[in-house]
Amino acid sequence: MYSNEFGTHVPESQRPWSTPLPGYAPVDVTPPELRRSGLAASVAEGWAEPYVTPEDVPNWPARQVTALVPFTLNAWGWPLNPTGRTGRTGRKLGKWGENAAADPIVVAGRGRNRRVLLIKRGDIGVWAIPGGMVDPGETAPAALVRELREETGVDLGDLTPTVIARRYVDDYRNTDHAWICTSSALYQLRGVVPATAGDDAVAAAWWPFTNLTALEDAILAAGGQLYAAHTPLLAAALHQR
Repeated sequence: MYSNEFGTHVPESQRPWSTPLPGYAPVDVTPPELRRSGLAASVAEGWAEPYVTPEDVPNWPARQVTALVPFTLNAWGWPLNPTGRTGRTGRKLGKWGENAAADPIVVAGRGRNRRVLLIKRGDIGVWAIPGGMVDPGETAPAALVRELREETGVDLGDLTPTVIARRYVDDYRNTDHAWICTSSALYQLRGVVPATAGDDAVAAAWWPFTNLTALEDAILAAGGQLYAAHTPLLAAALHQR
């Protein structure tokens, strides 16, 4: 069963768009700042596009060509979440359709001394990879460097990371018509470097990274929680040598 705290529950077998689901009534989770009355202010702040509905978006073919994860449009020209129905409609993100993110995974040391740099998110209070949305006109590599510097104070602009994943992110803000896909890249350092929380982060710290269980146990012992949506990205990083 796929479930969502603020949405309609959708059985896993009925998530595919190709499966008929009569009476499907997803919950509109669009916040005031992305509705018609509040949208102009969000656009002026630079994080939201000025389209009230997907029908207003003029360049769906171009967006489909450049998408990290392929997606289709329905008969009304609305983008369809590539993972299927979510039980939520509207948008809680800056763009309709795919919202590109960048997640830099910074690992220091090797073997028993291996550590990973995480931040505690200010919005939901969990430990996660420092990262965020790619700004309009920005490339994913530039966003990796910027987000890391803004959220941890660590500047790795002189290093070339290894891209380890381009994938859909199971984020709590995703809906049927707006979702996040990320480019995740691995930076490997000889040892830990000083990190200080900034921007959307309320804390930054190095955690044991010999395996996912050790990481989760360390965070839990400190009274925290690991952001579940980032577990696949961290698992991919662990397989890098």
